Amino acid sequence: MTIDVNQFHGVFFDESDEHLQDMEQLLMTLDVDAPDPEELNSIFRAAHSIKGGSGIFGFDALMNLTHVMENLLDKARNQEIQVTAAIVDIFLQTLDVLKDTLTAYKEQTELPQDQIDASIKILEETLARASGQTADDLQENVQKGTTAVSDDIEGFGFFDDDEGEAQAAISETKSEEIEGFGFFDDEDEPSQSEPQAEKTSNEATVDEGFGFYAPETLPVKPDVEQAAQSVPKQPIVKPVKPKPKAAPKEAASIRVDTTKIDAMVNLVGELVITQSMLSNVGQEVEGQIGERLQLAIDELQRNTREIQESVMSMRMLPVNMTFNRFPRVVRDLSSKLGKKVDLVIQGGNTEIDKSLIEKLVDPLTHLVRNSIDHGVESPEKRLASGKSENGTVILSAEQKGSSIIIGIIDDGAGLNKERILEKAMQNGLPVSPDMPDSEVWQLIFQAGFSTAAEVTDVSGRGVGMDVVRRNIESIGGRIEIESSQGEGSAFYIHLPLTLAIVDGMCVSVGDQIFVIPLLNVIESFQPTKSQVKTLGNDKVLWIRDQYWPLVSLTQLMQVDNGVTEPTKGIVVLLESSKKRYGVLVDSLVGQQQVVIKSLEQHYKKVAGIAGATIMGDGKVAMILDADSVAANCIKIPNEEVSL
Repeated sequence: MTIDVNQFHGVFFDESDEHLQDMEQLLMTLDVDAPDPEELNSIFRAAHSIKGGSGIFGFDALMNLTHVMENLLDKARNQEIQVTAAIVDIFLQTLDVLKDTLTAYKEQTELPQDQIDASIKILEETLARASGQTADDLQENVQKGTTAVSDDIEGFGFFDDDEGEAQAAISETKSEEIEGFGFFDDEDEPSQSEPQAEKTSNEATVDEGFGFYAPETLPVKPDVEQAAQSVPKQPIVKPVKPKPKAAPKEAASIRVDTTKIDAMVNLVGELVITQSMLSNVGQEVEGQIGERLQLAIDELQRNTREIQESVMSMRMLPVNMTFNRFPRVVRDLSSKLGKKVDLVIQGGNTEIDKSLIEKLVDPLTHLVRNSIDHGVESPEKRLASGKSENGTVILSAEQKGSSIIIGIIDDGAGLNKERILEKAMQNGLPVSPDMPDSEVWQLIFQAGFSTAAEVTDVSGRGVGMDVVRRNIESIGGRIEIESSQGEGSAFYIHLPLTLAIVDGMCVSVGDQIFVIPLLNVIESFQPTKSQVKTLGNDKVLWIRDQYWPLVSLTQLMQVDNGVTEPTKGIVVLLESSKKRYGVLVDSLVGQQQVVIKSLEQHYKKVAGIAGATIMGDGKVAMILDADSVAANCIKIPNEEVSL
């Protein structure tokens, strides 16, 4: 029987990605003074699995590099060599090359052969020094071992054959080189070359929230707020040992191509629209038939919502999928810059839409690198200013309603208001010395804006920040900055939980329908004359013992025949991230779940509009962006509104 092994490539690539991530996390938390044997065994098994699988599929470059790495790992786990910080660095550098090599095979592009050869040479030299061999002797032994691997995997061994030939091949050629392919693991027959203790243990995993900071420290902070306010003088805390991973349950999960989930999400969106259309038809049917139809439509609505929530949950992934790469970024960059930086990860279990996670990587990487490069001071400067020599960078995530807030906080020098204003004036930007801090900080998002005294090869606070903001806004998010000179800075990214479906309040303005996300709605009412005040050319409302700015949707969206007099319409009180205001509309239509369609993709970006949707009657309705309206249309903060 002929089997096409190419059909297993996707599974191998996914499994190998996971193995590389596990290896990196375990190496980052490895205590070089007293390495945990279980951690070393887990790292070895991950490399062993990648090597075996790559040999099966003929990925020779990947197999050869992993084989040499595995030899060094085998010495380490058998305590034949001492694991040092330098050896850990070599392993991490090798992982980078393995990732590039795996990507090249996956995307069928040119292999990074120079990097592969250089990594093999470094590993061989390290192994030779550790074992007392010459590099030539070691190269000869490695070459023999690689040839043996190729002979062992030639018959594949795990494919069943109608004639029973594959079973015979297994018994004849079974060796440790083809045991742990990642997705073809044989739990009943562990490698004889591994210690007895390993045979009964499962692969270890890193406790969530750990980051690797400076090479010798790994502090754990209780929460974001406390860590942001003060940094302990002695932040060094021994890492908690990784707990063994529980044995996986049979059929606990399956791998599904994301395109299939995307297609299902789109179909559910269309189902929501169809259900809305049926609801409109049901309202026109009277009598007993109408009542029965309405009951059926209500049941359909409940089922549709449950389906929608279930499908959307398939796209939700923990933000740790992105956060877990930053301990390595912080470790490498702080070492390069001669700084000591502790990374604190909070809220890694917070779930967010997969499409957003993929687009967060670049902005987060830029902001984290900025915090280390230009935010956190050198140990000497920190000690001179009365701070701990270890700087702190906090990476946090939390869910508020249907929004996700991601924070990048450092306890460094903070933004320099005077230098930013000076640079803005040099660039010809309209600024004034009495500008609020919140407006000054937004200046760094101008293209080409930088106050850095020196241009480094790492990053510059302000260099490329316009790209960061543009990338975040492209996924419906926004970014805010808080900073105090000498105490640190905080960048907060606000993102929608999902980009697909939203619960909204439908309102009418003239002959048009607008949808206001329920997340932002506080209440609605018809104001009296005594509640409407005039401040300059603007109207404000006195409600809830405070003044609220008022925005006329008729004027904002340039709608004909809409209400402009507050006492003749309905005011919907909204709350965005930091502003509260009222929106004047003609009337309320009702609450409805709507599917968001990109307006920018099909038309262009419109201020104050998050997207569009198709209503039950087939008409298009605009979805209001409460944050955009607050940022572009309200000039007076709530606390400054007084009469």
